[in-house]
Amino acid sequence: MISSSEKEQYNMDNGGEEQKPNTNYPMKALLFRIILPIFFIAIAGVGYKFLSKKPEPTPFKPPAKKSLEVMVEELVKRDYQIVFETQGSIQSHSQINLTSQVVGTIQTITPGFEAGAFFKKGDLLIELDPLDFEVQIYSANRQLAQAQLAYAQEVTRANQAKLNWKDLGYEGEPNELVLRTPHLKQTQKSVELAEAQLRSAERNLSRSKVRAPFDGRVVSRSVGIGQAIGGSTPLGVIFPTDYSEVRLPVSTRSLANLTLPEDESDPPVEIKLRDALNEDNKTEWTAKIVRTEGSLDASTLELFAIARVEDPFGIQSNNQPLRIGQPVIAFIPGTLLKNVYVIPRDDISGLSRIRVADPETLTLGSLSITPVWSDEENVIIKNPYLAEGTLLVKTRLVYAPDGALVEVIDPQKEIDGLTSVKPAPTNAVNKPFFGIKAGKLKPVEGSKTNATAQIKSKKQSKKE
Repeated sequence: MISSSEKEQYNMDNGGEEQKPNTNYPMKALLFRIILPIFFIAIAGVGYKFLSKKPEPTPFKPPAKKSLEVMVEELVKRDYQIVFETQGSIQSHSQINLTSQVVGTIQTITPGFEAGAFFKKGDLLIELDPLDFEVQIYSANRQLAQAQLAYAQEVTRANQAKLNWKDLGYEGEPNELVLRTPHLKQTQKSVELAEAQLRSAERNLSRSKVRAPFDGRVVSRSVGIGQAIGGSTPLGVIFPTDYSEVRLPVSTRSLANLTLPEDESDPPVEIKLRDALNEDNKTEWTAKIVRTEGSLDASTLELFAIARVEDPFGIQSNNQPLRIGQPVIAFIPGTLLKNVYVIPRDDISGLSRIRVADPETLTLGSLSITPVWSDEENVIIKNPYLAEGTLLVKTRLVYAPDGALVEVIDPQKEIDGLTSVKPAPTNAVNKPFFGIKAGKLKPVEGSKTNATAQIKSKKQSKKE
């Protein structure tokens, strides 16, 4: 409430006139309070009507079927040669210490008797001082001449004794002593002895020149010029070069798939050798297993096969040489497996599982395999339920279920081993992969894998 004094003061401030109250303000406020709620209610009604309207149903579009892009290889039965890999070192079949047969002083050493030098049979290696041997020949000739003289004298005496027996008129035949037969035999043997001594002296003179006993090579030389040697003095180590040998250990488990000769009368087994020191060396040498040792190794229980390498230094064939002591890798052929599937190890997932695809339906499947043979690169299987023409999936698939659709691509389209997903072809049927034998493909001669071409031809024929 406003007091009378406040009213008077208000009138004085406004020129002494009394102000009348504004009667229009309550009316505007009333209208605003009524219209504003009605406006909001109307907007809410319109919004409710619009939002509560059911949308028109859209037709359902099923997702497009998708397939995995994979590289494949057509499985074809073929024969597979088992090859056993083993190692050994080249060794000479005979290595000897060269010695002299006479006593003397070394006068000459030829270049063919240096370490590593080659020589031919009969080549001069070492020459001793021949003076002493020549003196022995002169002495033997003198003794031979004396013996021949004594023999001639005894022959004359024997003839004279026989004439004297007749001149004296003795009856009967004279005995051997009268005819000097024992003396004649003695002088005859003396001649033979002198001749033998001369031959021995001449042989010793020839032996003063030490010659090569065979075609070979020098390992080491252990004497020098001016050195006095005896009959047992080692001059050096040499070995023949006509062929070398290599001892190859073979596991007893492998013998069931190998046919090895027991001795040299059995037919040999041809093998291939490669350098074990240099993997980049692609040279191959041919060798033959000619025999096996008669007992197993006591420590490893392995059987050693002896292989022979003809002309190891390439003297006649001009091949790359195989030196003594050089380690080699040997590849021995074993049993020939017929009508088998060869699966590369890189295409096996897990321990014994491969991914395959039906060539007709292009559906993915998996198959557990039992190897009949395996090596570092391949696994060999025999499976009567696996038909020829089945596609072996070579692309690594992660979390790909059996029955999924696949699309065969060229190897150039796969980058970094990744697989992409594309819509499946319209003629592909997404059904589980149950029968591997369904849909056989005939292999094309001269082509290892022709799955892509055959599948394209099948699609073209279906379109026609």
